[in-house]
Amino acid sequence: MSHDVKNPGAAHGSSKQYTVGFILSIILTIIPFGMVMSGMTGGVVLFTIAITAFAQVLVQLIYFLHLNGSEEQRWDTIAFIYTVLTIAILFVGSIWIMNYLHANMMI
Repeated sequence: MSHDVKNPGAAHGSSKQYTVGFILSIILTIIPFGMVMSGMTGGVVLFTIAITAFAQVLVQLIYFLHLNGSEEQRWDTIAFIYTVLTIAILFVGSIWIMNYLHANMMI
């Protein structure tokens, strides 16, 4: 199925948006990589990796998937939020169950 150029609701990015997203992605990858390769260890490195990973996800969503708060993207945003919440519930529930089983198996 080809993209409909005449559809104003279709999310298409410009070359400038893709370039900015690509450069930000490269920067957000180089920062933690450089810290680890320089031999740094500890909580600062873990915190930096976590922050840059979260920023990387936001860059990917905004610049490449064109997910934003506009009227045309409302259903896509709702579907994304639903997916994130479902994964979070599954992850937290699995950890909770494993912790409960571990506590009861150690008795």
